[in-house]
Amino acid sequence: MPVLEFGTATLAAAPGPPAAGQLDVWLIRRAALETAAELLDLSELSEPERRRTASFVRPTDGVTYASAHVALRRLLGAYLGLPPQDVPFVREPCPGCAGPHGRPAVAHPDPPLHFSLAHSHGMAVVAVSRTVVGADVERLPRAETVEVCTPALHPGEQAELAALDDAGERRAAFGRLWTRKEAYLKALGTGLSRDPGHDYLGADPHRRPAGWTLLDLPSGPRHNAAVAVRGAAPEQVTVRWVPPTALFAGETVDLDTDGTVGVPVTVPVGVTTRVSDWGA
Repeated sequence: MPVLEFGTATLAAAPGPPAAGQLDVWLIRRAALETAAELLDLSELSEPERRRTASFVRPTDGVTYASAHVALRRLLGAYLGLPPQDVPFVREPCPGCAGPHGRPAVAHPDPPLHFSLAHSHGMAVVAVSRTVVGADVERLPRAETVEVCTPALHPGEQAELAALDDAGERRAAFGRLWTRKEAYLKALGTGLSRDPGHDYLGADPHRRPAGWTLLDLPSGPRHNAAVAVRGAAPEQVTVRWVPPTALFAGETVDLDTDGTVGVPVTVPVGVTTRVSDWGA
């Protein structure tokens, strides 16, 4: 695995957390493996994060993890007006045992700022909101994964998948379903310690858990991504790519980055979106 050097990044001006009713979603590609050791900046990461980066057997997994956590710290630092290394992370109480190992959070922001981070096979997602949020991203599933995992799903979800005759359609539907499920369970703070067959997160939004909004997000041709938001549908969903250079030493994350491409995002009626073309 390449040795990742540490550097110093500058900080953009802070606009504050997203407005009430707004959901910001940031998509991140891992830094290129051949340049990560030279350019990827780990200076703001904690010592445990650096050890975790170095612990992966596959170099690509370590670079994905590092890219995701550098992006998370720089994004939250920009929202809060703090240096990335000073973002005060805490763990909320576990919903099951009340121990200090629940959902990751920012300590006592005012106004509230909630976030969720997910990464998988070269890609990461960061969702930021004033209400509780969970995000997930997964590589498109293999047929074997669909076959093994389907029996653990909610009966309604199993029935929907069984009704699809085409194996490709079944894989695609399972991928969308599973990312919704993981996003929802992360938002609850339970993760997969909660029975994945307990909650319906299938194609019918009217059957999904009350009090939550589930969004399928554009994420390129090789991944599925989803976000769960507690409460009513956001008034605005903004989906953008973090440019790879924003993770390098001496660079910043620009929260005002904009750009639009013709990539659809499945959202409730009345929600507007902006999708940048970086990394597409």
